Amino acid sequence: RLLLNDITTTKGKKLDGQLFVVEGNFIEEEGYEPPQGLFTPTSTPSSKEQVEEGEEPESDGGMFLEVSNSRWKLSEDPDDPKDGLWIWGLFKEPLYPFMLLQMETKELTLPSSGDDENADSIPPLKLYAQINHFRNKDEGTVKLQTANLNIRILEQIQLPGATVDLFEEEAVGQVSFQPL
Repeated sequence: RLLLNDITTTKGKKLDGQLFVVEGNFIEEEGYEPPQGLFTPTSTPSSKEQVEEGEEPESDGGMFLEVSNSRWKLSEDPDDPKDGLWIWGLFKEPLYPFMLLQMETKELTLPSSGDDENADSIPPLKLYAQINHFRNKDEGTVKLQTANLNIRILEQIQLPGATVDLFEEEAVGQVSFQPL
C-alpha cells in the first residue's frame, strides 16, 4: 500500500492522503551479494479492465497503481557506509538491516465526473524507500516495516571539467506491506 501526500497532478491539484494499492511479488535474482532482485506487480484482469474503462479500481480501500519498473536490494545503511557489516559474513550469514526499494509508476488517470479530455492524472513517479526488515530463520519468514516513501529531486552542478548530479530526497508518503 502506498499512501501519497503532496503529490501534484498534471492540472496542478494537490493530492493529500491518497491510498494506492500495488500487489506483487519480490523475486530474488540468483548470484548477487548482497541479495537483490525485482518487484513484479501482479494484477487481476478485472482491475485492468476497470482502468481501461475509466472506472476507479479499488482494492482494500485504495486505487490500483500500475508499476512499470521496480528493483530492490538488501543493504547496510546507505547513509553510514563506513561501519561495514559485511565482515560478519565471514563468520555467519551477512547482516543487511535495510531493503532499498525503487519503483517507477505509470501515469494514472484520476476518476472524474467530466469528459476524458479534461481528466486529471498523476504523472509517472520514481519512488524510493529504505525499509527495515526482519527475518525469522526458524519460520523462514520476512517482515517488512512501514517506511517513508520519497521522490528524488535532481540538481546538476557544473564544475570545471565535470558535472555532478546531486539528489535530494523529498518525502511524499509512506509504503506499508501486507503479506497475502
